Amino acid sequence: MSDQLIIFDTTLRDGEQSPGASMTRDEKVRIARALERMHVDVIEAGFPIASEGDFESVKAVADVIKDSTICGLARALDKDIDRAGEALKGANSARIHTFIATSPIHMKMKLRMAPDAVVEQAVAAVKRARRYTDNVEFSPEDAGRSELDFLCRVLEAVIDAGATTVNIPDTVGYNLPQQFGGLIGNLIERVPNSDKAVFSVHCHNDLGLAVANSLAAVQNGARQVECTINGLGERAGNASLEEVVMAVSTRQDVFDCSVDHLDRTQIVPCSRLVSSITGFNVQPNKAIVGANAFAHESGIHQDGVLKSRETYEIMRAEDVGWSANRMVLGKHSGRNAFRTRLQELGVSFASEEELNDAFVRFKELADKKHEIFDDDLQALVTEANLEAENERIKLVALRVCSETGEKPHAVVALNTDGEEQSGEADGGGPVDATFKAIESIVSSGTELQLYSVSNITSGTDSQGEVTVRLEQDGRIVNGQGADTDIVIASAKAYINALNRILAPVDRQHPQV
Repeated sequence: MSDQLIIFDTTLRDGEQSPGASMTRDEKVRIARALERMHVDVIEAGFPIASEGDFESVKAVADVIKDSTICGLARALDKDIDRAGEALKGANSARIHTFIATSPIHMKMKLRMAPDAVVEQAVAAVKRARRYTDNVEFSPEDAGRSELDFLCRVLEAVIDAGATTVNIPDTVGYNLPQQFGGLIGNLIERVPNSDKAVFSVHCHNDLGLAVANSLAAVQNGARQVECTINGLGERAGNASLEEVVMAVSTRQDVFDCSVDHLDRTQIVPCSRLVSSITGFNVQPNKAIVGANAFAHESGIHQDGVLKSRETYEIMRAEDVGWSANRMVLGKHSGRNAFRTRLQELGVSFASEEELNDAFVRFKELADKKHEIFDDDLQALVTEANLEAENERIKLVALRVCSETGEKPHAVVALNTDGEEQSGEADGGGPVDATFKAIESIVSSGTELQLYSVSNITSGTDSQGEVTVRLEQDGRIVNGQGADTDIVIASAKAYINALNRILAPVDRQHPQV
């Protein structure tokens, strides 16, 4: 049994299944580079069969990431596996992750297949995946509610067929830690060829137990954990990478494996990048990466920490990257310094034109705020990517009047498919008036589900980062915008969400 815990990050695949969290190809590459800097072992880059965009994203990640294994997800179907194999051709190290449901309710109600047929299809899928790579992972979907004897039978068969990793997912977040840990221990003991494969777990957080279940599994012999940055994912999310990693790292007295190969100082920068790109803000009291994770307000706590940090802190903030947000650039910084710092952050430019455009944005920002932090640069690049993506609607001008005793009024000019139009509206506040003025032009028929504002850095000149969530006929999208002017940032976010609503979508989302 290995003493190294394999960290399998599925932010780009399962994390993207959070409603509104879809990422562009370039955004996926940026996050993959951040994960590579952290030395994450396996990056599940997507579900190549889902759409042409997903295929291209997996291919792009596979082509540029050199130090981490790149994984593509595939149902136990020939077309899925072939598509994944094609997307992963350029990877230094490739893995195909195939799955089929094994719980009685899934086999009967969803697959409409007999157990024997499920085993046969699982074996065939693993054998087909082996045509493309020796690194094949198999998952029995809804394993947490599957019958133990049948689960043992399936796992033995797929390991014989060549699966090198077998992943036990708690697909619906149903299990409790003692129960799930016991399941992993039983499987390792009862499956005759269990020593021929790495046992993995993939836990969902429906009962708030994804991390606890994952850690219980590790204590019972699992040597790979599938997780996401910030716990992002379907429904209530997945096991949080930062919590799993720091639990194992901090409690070496109870874990007989380690995560010492990971650069944990990259955790906070990666968390902020994912939050910026997806628009899913991290709550202040979130473990490890929340703004209050290392804050002490109680006088007793403050006194203890000042006398000896270990009195109330079991980790050092610096060890997970809290010291990484340093000011590096200003209005007098040159193009080369700008390019170099972004490269250090994992951002590269496909052409000089892209670099020039980003540099112009940087100079405009530097005129508004004196100190430019790494988070400002990440937001700047994210905004550039958002505007380049399906930009049918563009903000041309915005004027808002808001004063005491008067109803706020907004006048907006938009360029829609090359045609400039103007609109105006009153509202309950300047942002409400702005959104109504935009709607007076586009008449999108969407419903606003979320409006959220957060500061990117500290100070009154900080950029505000706005997230807008819109729903149209059951489809949910997030839009993001950033500016030192909150109302302008709000307009950018609303327009970004509208552009995403207007973009064509043809995607399938798997459950594992």
